[in-house]
Amino acid sequence: TGHEEILLPLLIPEHILGKETEHIRGFEDQVYWVTHGGLEPLDVKLALRPTSETSLTYMESLWIKSYKQLPKKYYQVVSIFRYETKATRALLRVREVSMFKEAHTVHESFEDSERQVKEALGIYRRFFDALGIPYLISRRPEWDKFAGAIYTIAFDTLMPDGKALQIGTVHNLGQNFTKVFEVRIQKRDQTIDYAWQTSYGISERVIATLVSIHGDSKGLRLPFKVAPIQVVIVPIPAGSDEQKKAVTERALQLAKVLKDAGLRTYVDLRDDVTPGEKFNFWEMKGVPVRLDLGPREVIQGFVTVFRRDLMERSKVAVGELVDYLKDLGLKIDEELSRKAWEALKSRVVRTDDISEAGEFLRKSYVVEIPWDGREDCAVKLSEDLEADALGIPMDEDTSWAREKSCVCGGKAYTVLRLAKKY
Repeated sequence: TGHEEILLPLLIPEHILGKETEHIRGFEDQVYWVTHGGLEPLDVKLALRPTSETSLTYMESLWIKSYKQLPKKYYQVVSIFRYETKATRALLRVREVSMFKEAHTVHESFEDSERQVKEALGIYRRFFDALGIPYLISRRPEWDKFAGAIYTIAFDTLMPDGKALQIGTVHNLGQNFTKVFEVRIQKRDQTIDYAWQTSYGISERVIATLVSIHGDSKGLRLPFKVAPIQVVIVPIPAGSDEQKKAVTERALQLAKVLKDAGLRTYVDLRDDVTPGEKFNFWEMKGVPVRLDLGPREVIQGFVTVFRRDLMERSKVAVGELVDYLKDLGLKIDEELSRKAWEALKSRVVRTDDISEAGEFLRKSYVVEIPWDGREDCAVKLSEDLEADALGIPMDEDTSWAREKSCVCGGKAYTVLRLAKKY
């Protein structure tokens, strides 16, 4: 996608972080400050990076001077720090986001920044689709957008406990940061103007989602496409020493064939663990496919293929194994994705009745209701229904709401999504 990897400093001087006033107001109660170097007070307080818009825009004011350098796309994978006042929860609400993948782009015009927003949405769609993670795309309400952005579009999913979880965001920053940091560019018509920016990011919440949505009572169930180990071979030595040797040799031969075919394969040769313990171990790890191989399989020229997602076994001839596994991998991913999407869609409802909306929310549904767009209406709904406003749907037609009345009274023109949220 043409993004260049960078690495910005962890510590941000107070005067740089606070330069965009709306931005710092959105983060000031969550910033960790470094005030001393050893025992000596610092002349300038340093913030542990809560996000990188300010530090990067400062650098862009030095780097970028002309439209000929644009568009510019950067990304980095870093730790960010937020002083969360709510109770922390592993991978979901943390004070150090240790694998924040943030992208930042610079553009000549608003129109080009809008194209970049669409590209970012497409990148995240493909990413979540590859993981089999279902999602809702919503334009966040004005009061809940990223501090300093023109608008924010968010990806949310619904966790097994019925709470919505934000798993990715895309922001059009407009010229809000480039104006305060004086990122001026010469345009094609030789005029001088401020550049336009976008930013977007995902975190380890995606891992939490993958574990929670696909997992079952036995452990992980990983999609074949992204599993670190796609196929694990478990030799089951039995009989004479010669038979045991033949089983091990066949396992290693099969592993080479599968690896040469591009399948990520591992042979479990541990001799201090029983086959049953190995089965439980790899099922817990979520490896999509397991091959069980004993003396009978060696003699008859087949393997027993165990499919983790459905807990089913099949017998497959050795000569057909590569094609069978590649096809099986596609089926596994399709099945995991299908079930996840069905679960999400079954818990999204539309209603224009406030009592019915409350009942659905108590049962952990996502509720879509006709809305007139007023903040005071949305705030009242959130308070009365004890739910959070996810925003306006961006992934479906909302014209149905125009035929309805807003639950706050008056005419509706759009839809507001509400859910219990982390």
